[in-house]
Amino acid sequence: MATYTPGEIAERTGFSLDTLRYYERIGLLAGIARTAGGQRVFNDDDIAWLMILRCLRDTGMPIAQMRRYADLSRDASTVAERRELLEEHDAGIGRRIDELVLQRAHIREKIRYYRSLGVPVGEE
Repeated sequence: MATYTPGEIAERTGFSLDTLRYYERIGLLAGIARTAGGQRVFNDDDIAWLMILRCLRDTGMPIAQMRRYADLSRDASTVAERRELLEEHDAGIGRRIDELVLQRAHIREKIRYYRSLGVPVGEE
């Protein structure tokens, strides 16, 4: 299995080195291998896990829920709980999308209004 340095992982995942250290400190990243010199060494499984964390973070899952998901993921008997946590998160994403669609419609209506005034761009 290929291994990667923290810098390579930061490049591949978009997480900063500080975030990687933080995630390890709070338990979102567990079991990261280290070299004899103590430097973290990541593998493809770590990349896959970090991409899940990226998805959860980017869709607004709070750190506490991310930690709960990480804890559950370490126990093979918790599939139903993990699914339920993700279903709740998915429902929240759906609600946020619905709100954004309405807000976008409001903004677009304002844009249409301003365009109807006939003021050329740059002449306000």
